[in-house]
Amino acid sequence: MPRKISYKITEKYDSRKVLDFLKASGYSHRLITKLKQTPDGILLNGAHARTVDFMKKGDALEINIPSDDKQSVSIPVKMPLDIVYEDDDLIVINKPANLSVHESHNHLGDTLSNALSYHLKEKGKQAVFRAVGRLDKGTSGLMVCALNKYTASKLSGKIQKQYLAIASAVFEGEGTIDEPIFRPDPIITLRTVDSRGERAVTHWQALKSDGENTLLKIELETGRTHQIRVHFAHIGAPLVGDTMYGKPDERLCHQALHCCYCGFTHPVTDEKMEFYRDMPEDMKRLLN
Repeated sequence: MPRKISYKITEKYDSRKVLDFLKASGYSHRLITKLKQTPDGILLNGAHARTVDFMKKGDALEINIPSDDKQSVSIPVKMPLDIVYEDDDLIVINKPANLSVHESHNHLGDTLSNALSYHLKEKGKQAVFRAVGRLDKGTSGLMVCALNKYTASKLSGKIQKQYLAIASAVFEGEGTIDEPIFRPDPIITLRTVDSRGERAVTHWQALKSDGENTLLKIELETGRTHQIRVHFAHIGAPLVGDTMYGKPDERLCHQALHCCYCGFTHPVTDEKMEFYRDMPEDMKRLLN
């Protein structure tokens, strides 16, 4: 969907080019090129502006991000959504564990991207699905979806997260797993700890144990695919219910992993945003 963002030029950018401001504000090279090709994509004091034009203190700079191509928007399908926060730039969703994020050959018309597309359509809007840090199917919790290219670019790698996980072993205190993660087969999603992989660092803190399993609070220093699941399987404590890296559990139909917290600086308002959602009931019952 189209997005208009307005700025008042401060003394810092007096006598500097529009391009300098856009780069410093987080606009990617690709988006700047798109804005240059868009009629009224860049307006300075209400008039068309080029990126090489100079600005003065007090000038009004307006950026008009064009709508996404309709053909790139997911097919809208009516499904329930737990929307935690929404504005013109992003949506924060509490994803259930049984919902896939992106469409694939195994999931067509039954994903978060389809549900969000329907939600936006009902509001007279449309946007390409841009998950800023997706969650695996089987992992529940907070996800941020950007509604335009600028927001996606600004938030990429900038979202702080905390997870709750139940590992199949007894843990006490806190610790760190620092082991590289590798994908042996490019066709299969399975990962493993291997020296050929990329560095992956997982920090954990034990919260509660029933003598067999432990509820952990987890923060990631890196963001590798399946990182938490691979790391705990590697140390002999796979997450409860993780059929890919551990074994099934009749009490749970998914891995016991939930993103409980996300925090970030809003890409447009610069406001600090923080959200928290507790783990689902089926995970709570595991330790009761």
